[in-house]
Amino acid sequence: MHNVVPQREFLLNYIETLRDQLREMGEGFIESLPSLAIALFIVLITWIVARFAVRISDMIVGRTEIRSSLKNLVDTMVRLAIWIVGLFVAAVVVMPDLTPASLLAGLGIGAVAIGFAFQDIFENFFAGILIMLREKMQIGDVIACEGITGKVEHITLRETHVRKLSGELTVVPNSILFKNPVEILTDEDQRRHEVVIGVSYDTNLDHASTVIHRAVEGVDQVLASKGIDIFAKEFNSSSVDFLVRWWSGSTPRSGWESKDKVIRAIKSALDDAGIEIPFPYVTHTFKETVPVSRLGDTNKPTP
Repeated sequence: MHNVVPQREFLLNYIETLRDQLREMGEGFIESLPSLAIALFIVLITWIVARFAVRISDMIVGRTEIRSSLKNLVDTMVRLAIWIVGLFVAAVVVMPDLTPASLLAGLGIGAVAIGFAFQDIFENFFAGILIMLREKMQIGDVIACEGITGKVEHITLRETHVRKLSGELTVVPNSILFKNPVEILTDEDQRRHEVVIGVSYDTNLDHASTVIHRAVEGVDQVLASKGIDIFAKEFNSSSVDFLVRWWSGSTPRSGWESKDKVIRAIKSALDDAGIEIPFPYVTHTFKETVPVSRLGDTNKPTP
């Protein structure tokens, strides 16, 4: 009986303490309701101000010749700055003891942990800022990176949207585009294309080169003013190969169209000139003479 009474008193004291704590929390929550309402109102005002600020920024930036990617960066920075100020004011309303110094101190303590936890996010974020700041790789460019070839449709602070040539949309993290080499296929309006053409060994190479040059020069898509190169490239197994290079549009479709016209023109010109484009053939050489029976005498012994 002596052990039962202390346990009952301990339980009653625990229940009473818990009840007092819950009462204090409830009273504190009720007292903070006006502050929470004001904080929510400040957040709403921040959202409205951010939207209007971005529109004003678009109006100002729209009068300049600024790049689309840089325009997106300006809009994002304006929106981010307004939200930081608005959320800080709302936090001060709820917690009056909060100061910029204490906030920075708190951020400093957790910066290392946050940095490790959100390393990929921060990496893509800063890569997005640097991509937007640099002049190359603008929206509308056709790029190739890490096996992805397509048209840049949208650049955000975390990712870039690339529309592949086959129509699929690829969302690429900005860190991939920043840390790896990126080929910008449409940086210039023209790009050089090439194709290899083989002619038979008994062909006069100077004559063949002249025929090929005239054929390529007559193609509409070819920019003959930038030069046409015809190089004897190598002795292949059944042909002497020419490397043919010309300039045309820089987009992939322009390249394919010009290559189609160039190959058709070269084939037609070589046919008209009587120059053979040989099929690959193989010559077998035997160390010893191989007897060959005449047709119809396969069962007779070789004399």
